[in-house]
This record gives sequence, C-alpha cells and structure tokens, in this order.
Amino acid sequence: MTLLLIALNALVFVLEALGPASMIDRFALWPLHSANAYAPAFHIWQLLTYSALHASLTHLAFNMLGLFMFGREVERVLGAARLLRLYAASVVCGAVVQLLTALALGGDAYPTIGASAGIFGLLVAYALLFPQRRVVLLFPPIPMPAWLFATGYALVELGLGVSGEAPGIAHFAHLGGMAGALALIGCWSRKPRGDAIN
Repeated sequence: MTLLLIALNALVFVLEALGPASMIDRFALWPLHSANAYAPAFHIWQLLTYSALHASLTHLAFNMLGLFMFGREVERVLGAARLLRLYAASVVCGAVVQLLTALALGGDAYPTIGASAGIFGLLVAYALLFPQRRVVLLFPPIPMPAWLFATGYALVELGLGVSGEAPGIAHFAHLGGMAGALALIGCWSRKPRGDAIN
C-alpha cells in the first residue's frame, strides 16, 4: 500500500505537469468562501484529492521520502488496509483543520496541496509504534527517539502556524493530520485486545 500511494502521487504529479491550472482548480483544497469571486469553488472531493497534488518535484520528493520511511514500517505492523485508513483520516482531518483555520483568519483564497497531512499522520503512528527507534533529522543530522522527533515537529508546526513566520506552508493542516491519526489510533486501541494496534 505504501508503494501504491507513492506511485499514485507520482502519477498525479505527471498529470499535473500536463495541465497544472485545471488540476489545481478542480482538485486542490480551496477555502469554503473567499472575498475573491473568481477563485475556484470548494468541492467535497478536495478533502482527499489535494493530497495528491504537489507544487514541485522537490515538494513531491520530500513527501514521498517521508511516506516511504514511515509508511512501510507502519504498514508492516498495521497492515495495508489500516495504513490506508490512517493515511486517509490524516489527510481529511488535515483538510478540515486547514479549512476552519482559513475561515477564521480570512484573507486571500489560496489553494492547499501536498501529502504532508498524511505524512504527519504516519509520523505520529510511527512514533507510537516505535517510540524509542532513532530518527535522524536531515538538517542538521541529529539522531533522536521517534517520540521526541514527532513531539518536536508538532511544537515547531504549532509555533510557526501561530506566529505566521513561515507563510505559504499549511502548518495547521500538518497538525490536523497528526490529530486525525491520534484519533483513529485511539479508536483502534479501545477495541478488544485482539484488535488493538499493539
């Protein structure tokens, strides 16, 4: 399933390169309402489809690296079906949080794209399943336990989102993805022991 998700994102990136404007207009996540009457409308399918679009090859590459690193290990423990449900829940929850944030803050209508909310959800699952496993930052290359990596990343995203110091990045969608994963894993953990995630 991890490899299928990577292949899907890569395929959509190729299609996007062939017709970027139409793909963004139809499938990116657009705000619920905007002062700009010419902005594309929000549609319910955008809660999922925005995650398969990427702004550049670098954007795609970093997201797919995260999907491969965390997704294959999470899939090994949870299985393909649960990995897909976890990824989808993270993507949708990230979209909802992003929409509510845009609604509260107002401003211009910008689309949200990228698989990051799903990746952040997988990061949370990875940290819960393998809390002591070492994860190494890319910049700088500092190893740390997975639980600390995920917690630190969440705090950084929250700080950047509140301060607005890194505009153009959907920080609250990332946090929404983490929240979606936590909620779903919490539901799974409350089921009978044979159906729990650990």
